[in-house]
Amino acid sequence: MSNAIIAKVRSILVEYASLGSEAIMSGAWAYPFLGISYVATHPNISKSILPIVSKTIMTSLGITGGLFFFTYIPQLAICALFSGPLAFIPATVLVLLESYLLVSFVTKTFFLSSGQDLLFDAVLLQQGNEQLVQNGREIQSSSNGIKTLGKPLSGLPSQLSKDRLVRYLISLPLNSIPIIGTVSFLIYNGSKLGPSFHSRYFQLKKYNKSQVSEFVQKRKGAYTAFGISSLVLNLVPVAGFAFSLTSTVGAALWASRLEKLKIDANDNVDYRLENDQGAAEINNQVPVELETLKS
Repeated sequence: MSNAIIAKVRSILVEYASLGSEAIMSGAWAYPFLGISYVATHPNISKSILPIVSKTIMTSLGITGGLFFFTYIPQLAICALFSGPLAFIPATVLVLLESYLLVSFVTKTFFLSSGQDLLFDAVLLQQGNEQLVQNGREIQSSSNGIKTLGKPLSGLPSQLSKDRLVRYLISLPLNSIPIIGTVSFLIYNGSKLGPSFHSRYFQLKKYNKSQVSEFVQKRKGAYTAFGISSLVLNLVPVAGFAFSLTSTVGAALWASRLEKLKIDANDNVDYRLENDQGAAEINNQVPVELETLKS
C-alpha cells in the first residue's frame, strides 16, 4: 500500500515539475485572492451572495464539526502508520478535504444551482464584456444605464463533476504522507480544478472540446496555479465554500483580462502581456444590478 502511494507521488511530481515556473510566472495564482478583494469592494456583489454564504457557513460548520468528532481519531490512527508523530498533519488535512467534498456536494445541489454562472456573467459585464455575455444570457438596460442580467440563452455548465469527485477520492490517500503527499494532492487536483472555473467562459466563447483543450493546454501552468490557490482557499474550515464563490469572481476577472489582451480575430493573446502582472486591470466600467443568489 505504502509503495503504491509513494509511486503515485513520484509520478505526479515528475509530471508537474515542469509546470512550476510557468505556474508562478503566469500570475494566475493571484486571481482567487483578487476575487476576495473584488467582492469586498463591490457591495452589489457581496450583498447578492450573502444569503447563500450564510447558509453554506452553517452547513459547513455542521459537516466539518461532525467529521472531526466522528472521523478524526480513526484517521489519525491510520495516518500514524505512515507518518508517525506527524500523523496529526495529514489526518487534519484529510478531514478538511472530506468536509470540502461533502459541503461542495450539498451546497451545489441544494443551495446554489446556477448562481455561480450568474455571478461569473455579472463580473464579466461589470468589466465591459457585454458582447461576450450576450452570447449566453439576456441583458436588459434601464434608462439610467444600469444593466440587468436576464435568463440564460442555453443550458449552463454543470457545477457538479463526477470525474472530479472520483479524482479527489482516489488521490485522498496521498495526504497520508506529510507535506509531500499534500503538495502532490494539491498539484494533481489543482490542475484539473483550474479549467473548470472557466467552463462558463468557454461556453460564452462557443468553443468546442478541441478548442477548449488547446486553450487550456497553452495555459496548463496558469490553470494549475489558479486551481491550487482556489483549492487551498476551499480547505479553510467553515468559510471554504464562500471562497469558492470569490474564486468564481477571480476567474471572471481573469477571463476579462484575456478578452482585453486579444490581438486578432482568432482570439490569440499576447502572452508577454498575459503573464505581466503589472499590466493587470480591474475596472468597474458598467453599473450592473445583480439579484440575490437564490437557493
